[in-house]
Formats: sequence, C-alpha cells, structure tokens
Amino acid sequence: MMTRKPSSFTASRLALTRVTRAAALGIAIAGASLAGNAQAAEVEVPANIKWTVPFGVGGGTDVWARFFSPWLSDYIPGEPTIMIDNVPGGGSINGANLFAMRAKADGSNWLGTSASTQYPAMLDDRRVRYDYSEWTPILATPTGGVVYGQPSLGDTADAAIDALLSQPVKLAAQNPTGLELPVLIALDLLGADVQAVFGMRSRGEGRLAFERGEADIDFQTSSAYLSNVTPLVESGKAVPLFSLGLLDDDGKIVRDPAFPDLPTFNEVYQARHGEAPSGPAYEAFRKFFASGFALQKLIMVPRDTPQELVDAYRDAAREFVATDEFKQDAEAQLGPYTPVIGDVIQRHLEDAMSIDEATREWLAKWLEEKHNARI
Repeated sequence: MMTRKPSSFTASRLALTRVTRAAALGIAIAGASLAGNAQAAEVEVPANIKWTVPFGVGGGTDVWARFFSPWLSDYIPGEPTIMIDNVPGGGSINGANLFAMRAKADGSNWLGTSASTQYPAMLDDRRVRYDYSEWTPILATPTGGVVYGQPSLGDTADAAIDALLSQPVKLAAQNPTGLELPVLIALDLLGADVQAVFGMRSRGEGRLAFERGEADIDFQTSSAYLSNVTPLVESGKAVPLFSLGLLDDDGKIVRDPAFPDLPTFNEVYQARHGEAPSGPAYEAFRKFFASGFALQKLIMVPRDTPQELVDAYRDAAREFVATDEFKQDAEAQLGPYTPVIGDVIQRHLEDAMSIDEATREWLAKWLEEKHNARI
C-alpha cells in the first residue's frame, strides 16, 4: 500500500526545500576539492523501501508511519518510494515475527514498533520470535502520560494523593501487562491500594468509566489527556496528580514538556518518602516507562544493515526534524515532543530491554500476587 502524500501546502514547502538544498549542494560541489568529492560519494539507497507496520490500517502506529513516510522519502538521498505494509495480528507480535524472519539487511526493509511490541519481548512472551538486539533503531518518538483523580478525593493534587493513600481506589484498565503496567507499579510504589478492573478495550473506555464515576483514578497518554481530560480539569471534574515524565539524553527522568507545571512520579515519591525511588520495583517501573513511553514508537532496521545506510537514514531524519516546517506539521501529530535519533535511542533501548534477574523475579511475583497474572 502506498503512503499518503503531504498536503499541497506541505508539498510545495518540501519542493522549495529540495530546490534550496540542491542549490546549496551545487555550490558546495563546485567549490570542493577532488579529495572532498571522493569522500562525499553518495550512498546507494534502495529505490523502494518496505516499511512493515504490524498493526491495522488507521491505528495509531499506522497513522504515525504515514505521517513520517513523506518526510523521510523526501529527505533520504535518492528520494526512495516508501511503501507501508500493514501486517496486523497478535497485538503486533505477528508482523514483528515475520519481519524478524524475512527482512533483508540491505536497507530496503524497515519495521515500525510500539509499546505493545516492546512489552511482550521484555516479558518473555512465548509467542515472540524476535529479538531487539538483532535490530538497529533509526528514530523514536516519545510520549508522556498523566494520572488524575476524581475531585471527591480532593480538590488539589496533594489532598487527592492523601486520600489515594488512605483508601482503596478503582482504576479501569485494559490488562496488567499492557501500557498501564508502569502506572500500576508507580501507584503501588507510592503506597496506593489500587483495585484494577481489567477488561477495558481501550484507554478511552477507562476514561469513560472515570467520567461515569465508576473509577476513582485514571491514566491517559499525553495526546488523549490534552484532548479529552483537559476539559474535565478545567470544569472541575478531574484533578491531575502527576505525570510519568520524559527521559533526557542521559537517561534521567525529567518533567514532561507537555505538562511543565506537573510533578513527575519521581518527584511525588521523593516528596512523600523523603528519598528517591529505588530497588527492583523502581527498576521495573523505569524500564517499562522507557520502552513504553520515552521510546514508544520506533523505526528499526536489521542489525546487519550497512552502517552508511543507517547513517543516511538518521541524517535525513535529523535534517527534517530541525526544520520549522516539520515542527509545525508535527505539533498535532506528536505534541511537544521531539523525535529521538541515532545513538541516544540505542543506549536507552538497550537499557530498557535488559531486565536483570532480581527485577524479573520481583515483577513476576508482583503481577501474580497483585493482579493474578503470570509471565
């Protein structure tokens, strides 16, 4: 299936960008030495790139890939045709398995992954036949999340958290090993007695349960929070408690740029317990937060893809991500989050996907005792 093209307005901007870049390149070539010309030989990029998206058409990852593909095609040398290949099934496991078995390492095969691809690999799901160490990341897009409560708990975050820690509270959730996993761990670390009601088909269903008064607290990712929960906060029907935060380049959790006035979970824990969170429970939170939020969606290629192609793809991404045109177009799609590119992703991904035995043992015991789930 072919990707959608940019709007006529965007296309005209990109065409102008190409002309400007071409002119600049012509000047640079004219003034370069023969040695410089030899070093500047163009990378041979495949004419066609098949981008496997292991989700159905119209889903979040599919929309994300179709947003990025015109930009990537325009900025990669040779302007390759990028074709989206939707391979849904198994919550992305089926498509990722097929990619792991069949993808060529010549730069012509990409994979788009999401938290629901990362989590099963981290949890040793028996259906998984892929290994993230066999892939190299090109680009990642982060997102954030916010936990909020009913105003009946308290009309301020501190008052609501006081109540949260003194009585059982209900949370409408999808499943204990999905996107809510780091949120459930964070609430447990704080000392909350959360009675999770699983079975929601989406986070949107969880929010509706909250709006009906069936849940005391809820959690939404940044985009859903900004569009659907902010009006509840403004009308006094919800109280934001904390955000999950965001990873900086050094791997430290910092405040979410979408919610700069909202403390992170780490800050709330520190204020309540007088020390920073630590131990196997916090390690589990940190790793699933990183792989599910800070690196939520990824473009991956087989590990043996030539380095010059990997560099060409990363350089192209860096170039368009820095433009005002991309930032303007990306605001609605990505929010105030800048894509992460190159070696920074590699470091964060390797750290997130590696779970030591103590953390794994804690997680397995916690899931079984708290949520009757086994890994």
